Amino acid sequence: MIRVLLADDEGMIRSALAALLRLEPDIDVVAECADGEEALARALELKPDVCLLDLEMPHLDGVEVAERLRRVLPTRCVVVTRHARPGVLRRALASGVAGFLPKSRGADEVAAVIRRVAAGARYVDPEVAADALSDERSPLTDRELDVLRAGRRGETTGQIAKTLSLAPGTVRNHVSTVLGKLAVTTRQQAVLMAEERGWI
Repeated sequence: MIRVLLADDEGMIRSALAALLRLEPDIDVVAECADGEEALARALELKPDVCLLDLEMPHLDGVEVAERLRRVLPTRCVVVTRHARPGVLRRALASGVAGFLPKSRGADEVAAVIRRVAAGARYVDPEVAADALSDERSPLTDRELDVLRAGRRGETTGQIAKTLSLAPGTVRNHVSTVLGKLAVTTRQQAVLMAEERGWI
């Protein structure tokens, strides 16, 4: 029996998918979670074989949950998303996610992916994989990406400087360069673009 934890902040989707997966003879849905923090806590408690995680959840997204679980459990993680952006796929794979598929797939396909992942294989939706191969690479340096990462939740220049052990003036210079490279006017726009493309 494959023990599965299911996490999705949309209650109707979560309960419907759980009900459909419970019809499978070899899948046991051991928990249904409404956000990333609950998913992390329940996974640490129950140690499921597979965690099926929605990408877009409050508090912690599916990739963040997968990344944290990878450090402490052998649990395999599958991330599902409504917006399968290529950059997000790269971020997910770098975090050790074993499966990645769009929410448009049927419950039978999701069950098949759960079986593959539980058996030790990886699965990436072919359409998402094709898009990822053609997606552009980041024009930003590692240090510029560090600055965006450190300020992604609206931290001040001083807070970013402290986090990265840089002078505030150096942080301002990096931000100015980033805005020029990405042709945006605010740091928040740069963060959003970098997140959408999976650069941070």
